[in-house]
Amino acid sequence: MLIANATLANGRTVDVRVEGERIDAVGSLGGEPDVDADGKLLLPGAIDAHVHFREPGFPHKETWETGSRSAAAGGVTTVVDQPNTDPPTVDGAGFDGKAELARESYVDYGINGGVIEDWDPDELFDRPLFALGEVFLADSTGEMGIDAELFEEAVGRAAAEDVTVTVHAEDATLFDEDALSNAGEGVGRDADADAWSTYRSADAEVRAIERACEVGSGSGARVHVAHTTTPEGIDAASEAGATCEVCPHHLFLSRDDLDDLGTYGRMNPPLRNEERREAVFERVRDGTVDLVATDHAPHTREEKETGIREAPSGVPGVETMVPLLLAAAERGELSRERVRDLTATNPARLFELPRKGEVREGMDADLALYDPERVETIRGEALHSKAGWTPFEGRDGVFPELTLVRGSVVYERGEADGKDEAFGGAVGRNVRG
Repeated sequence: MLIANATLANGRTVDVRVEGERIDAVGSLGGEPDVDADGKLLLPGAIDAHVHFREPGFPHKETWETGSRSAAAGGVTTVVDQPNTDPPTVDGAGFDGKAELARESYVDYGINGGVIEDWDPDELFDRPLFALGEVFLADSTGEMGIDAELFEEAVGRAAAEDVTVTVHAEDATLFDEDALSNAGEGVGRDADADAWSTYRSADAEVRAIERACEVGSGSGARVHVAHTTTPEGIDAASEAGATCEVCPHHLFLSRDDLDDLGTYGRMNPPLRNEERREAVFERVRDGTVDLVATDHAPHTREEKETGIREAPSGVPGVETMVPLLLAAAERGELSRERVRDLTATNPARLFELPRKGEVREGMDADLALYDPERVETIRGEALHSKAGWTPFEGRDGVFPELTLVRGSVVYERGEADGKDEAFGGAVGRNVRG
């Protein structure tokens, strides 16, 4: 494939030739193009380092097929799935079961492992080497939560194996139980969703990040803090030499939106006030934040249509991450180069994917082509996730015209909904066999 006259994030106009799975050449190449990209933006395929595709255990919420279709339609060409499925991905058997289901993926994937109270570290670090995902400092979400002593043990073992630890940093001992006790009895969009933000306080996140970084520093482990929501937490991670991510919902939504969202806006960590959101956005813009990842966690409308105490936490987002960021770039809120770095270049570096994250000769031909002038209104019914809804309903997005995974077209605007075969493959260190 020859893509001609494409504009890169740095403003350079180039031709890109793809041979097989790789980028063969970038420059002024000549020849008859397969795609005339004049006036369009070509980005490296995004890497969403934090998704929950729900299989095994919860295929009514999402499957590897539907989740990866949604990713491809949003310009995401690699995902990293988290371990809190059923069974959880905490041993070789759990990994193999999930890997078999992941064969249905339309995009490349990594699979994170996790730690539970009765973990067997020898099994966990058998083949493959796992990154540790969704490891909590306190038991705040059921079986994927662990106590402080076990957290230190897991981080120490990860350091010895040279594995990055992805931490869900919230200290459940600092949650405000009174906030939930006093919450109203509304359901769905009429629920008292702000009570959830009060309950899972900002201080619970900040203190947990500080503790995680302290443990990581003491053991020499590489710590990556998932879904940070506070400027204080981001600064604590940065000052300690840890990396961190921010989710689109914490970047574009705040507690001011909860009157409209209700339980559809319940997630962990929760939405913060507008002042904190603006401060987080500034840290995304200025380079303090390393990457944006979605924590894509779909639930059905029926599951969300309940009270704030009972509703499941999480929102879909893998398809809208890059579109939201590009729309923000078109508004002048951040640069196209920053969008590229946050969604592709930085996660490729941090998660050791050396052939991904750049439009450069020799790299995997993971590419997404966008028309920056085609700003659309986001509608949940038009997205590809099984959830069928989005917390970003009515907001602006710039969606891809074309998405390639290792040279294969996995999404093309206007074509049939999806392709006939899955193209994705396993990537990263956590791959068996």
